[in-house]
Amino acid sequence: MLLPAEKELRAVLARFADARIRHDLRPTGRSGRELEDASRTLCVVTGTRSVEEALRAADALLEQLRADRRTATGTTQPLAA
Repeated sequence: MLLPAEKELRAVLARFADARIRHDLRPTGRSGRELEDASRTLCVVTGTRSVEEALRAADALLEQLRADRRTATGTTQPLAA
């Protein structure tokens, strides 16, 4: 599986979070479709089949990217989010 770029992964996560919040606050047909689309995109980007799996996979990918960045820069301290 190809790993998504960190910027792309963060953008997809932000889109999902925004859709989830909007749908939770004011559920409409449109907000439901937007949430479905954002959920599907998140699953495709992470190579998973459910939102729960996708969120776990996204967390793992972001941690891997942080570890790779620390290794590349020789930094052992955590970077600010």
